Amino acid sequence: MTLISHHPPSTLHQTRLIAVGDIHGDLEKCKQSLRLSGIIDATGNWSGGSSTVVQIGDVLDRGNDEIKILYFLERLKRQADKAGGKVITMNGNHEIMNINGDFRFITADSLKEFSNWAFWYNGLRKEFHEGFRARIAALKPNGPLSTRFLANNATVLVMGESVFVHGGLLANHVNHGLERINKEVKDWINGVRGDLWRDIGRGSNSVVWLRRFSHELAESCDSEALEHVLTTIPGAKRMIMGHTIQGKGINGACEGKAIRIDVGMSKGCINGLPEVLEIAKNSEARVLTANPAYQDSNGSRVVRIGGRAGLGALLEDDRRKQVQVKA
Repeated sequence: MTLISHHPPSTLHQTRLIAVGDIHGDLEKCKQSLRLSGIIDATGNWSGGSSTVVQIGDVLDRGNDEIKILYFLERLKRQADKAGGKVITMNGNHEIMNINGDFRFITADSLKEFSNWAFWYNGLRKEFHEGFRARIAALKPNGPLSTRFLANNATVLVMGESVFVHGGLLANHVNHGLERINKEVKDWINGVRGDLWRDIGRGSNSVVWLRRFSHELAESCDSEALEHVLTTIPGAKRMIMGHTIQGKGINGACEGKAIRIDVGMSKGCINGLPEVLEIAKNSEARVLTANPAYQDSNGSRVVRIGGRAGLGALLEDDRRKQVQVKA
């Protein structure tokens, strides 16, 4: 599979695009998010037709269903392809951390999941069946899970007028080359190159760690830096990102050019109510939410954008308060 960082509107996003934020090991919340938009049916199978789904990264850590989610999304990709749709998964900072052997945010039950997987998987020696060793062996560069599920993820994705990235992009990232970033991450995960360029996967100004456009206080967004980046990517009008939990739900900042979609849905985060961003073919947008306080008669909170550039601005004007759900 060739990693592509730019998808023209004619090849994808045929009817609508659904953007899903950080999942963090919570399979049920993942499925709830996809049911909100009719992407899957009650049995968990694809029902999204020609829709395109982009999952912004951070499937791993903080939850107990990491491997289950990886297999679930892989199955959904196959079903979507057959129906004329598309599921695109991305790498977040937690994918990069785990490939590097940084397990600070794992759970005890997730180690059990890896132990059970290692017992079932026929390619690991018995001494690697124990939790930590199984996780290292599975997710290291050229590991069986990392190469199967993460190597073909996008790290930067440009689709029509929207740039998708887990953390954010700065001018030096664009100058490095978006296709080059994707290829270097892919080659690193596949074990055919050495360490990653620091500004991709490590440090506060890296592609998967940046928070300059996603700080929950909209006024803290670096509008000047974001505007500069968007003007250097042909056709780009907005950046859609995860990484930083938005307690008030999906929202916009930086004069409507930054859309932040991480709602902390996982029980390992803030157990937030699932929300997804829907952008229709005619560029009308809705935030689909599981919060009954903000649903319309169709079960959605409608955002009327009155033109493509208005999407983020109207999200930025939203004054909702997030209602936390019980476990």
